[in-house]
Amino acid sequence: MNILIIEDEARIANRLKRMTSEFFTDKTINIIVCDSLQKGVEQIGKHPPDLLLLDLNLNGEDGFKVLEQMVAASFHTIIVSANIDKAITAFTYGVLDFVPKPFDQDRLFMALTRFVSPAIKPDEGIKYLAVKRAGQVRLINITEVIYIKGAGIYTELQLKNEQTELHDKSLEHLQQILSHKFERIHKSYLVNFEQVEKLLTNSGSRYSLLLKTGEILPVGRSKYKELKNKSI
Repeated sequence: MNILIIEDEARIANRLKRMTSEFFTDKTINIIVCDSLQKGVEQIGKHPPDLLLLDLNLNGEDGFKVLEQMVAASFHTIIVSANIDKAITAFTYGVLDFVPKPFDQDRLFMALTRFVSPAIKPDEGIKYLAVKRAGQVRLINITEVIYIKGAGIYTELQLKNEQTELHDKSLEHLQQILSHKFERIHKSYLVNFEQVEKLLTNSGSRYSLLLKTGEILPVGRSKYKELKNKSI
């Protein structure tokens, strides 16, 4: 597992590295520390991490300048910053967690636990999904997403305007940051439950969901009982 820390204060960077190493004692990890935004972006370009720990104020540089790029990438981002007034915006953009400075081991471990435990979901979830197209980052309001389909290491966002956008994060990673309004109904689908019409039972013990758009999606057998108990 590759972890990147972008932090310009050496004392804090070393503390983050030490605590992160202590958290992942049962895993083989490689931690790289960059003390500037430029070095961090260059490192990501060469070797994308599995997890990024990012400060928002780096020698006067604003980490929000690259935040859209980071949350559109395949990896998760945890913000570690004293700029707690930026927390709401950071969550809106789709970071996994926001650890305010000064922090202790318990708070950092809580954030890292969210990284390794997909079942721990945010109360509200993100408001936008950042997608990259032709080198540009575009923010898509989460209310515009009907469902998300797994496509290998990528995902396809099916939107209300009938367009499809490709996202770099996997279904598993998106499931961690999306609110409980999005349900995993199948190994290949996450659905916005506000867009569901009803649950269907088909012959041969097969199940599916009818969406308000008229589209029908498969439901995994292991998910059927759980979905049946929901108000659809």
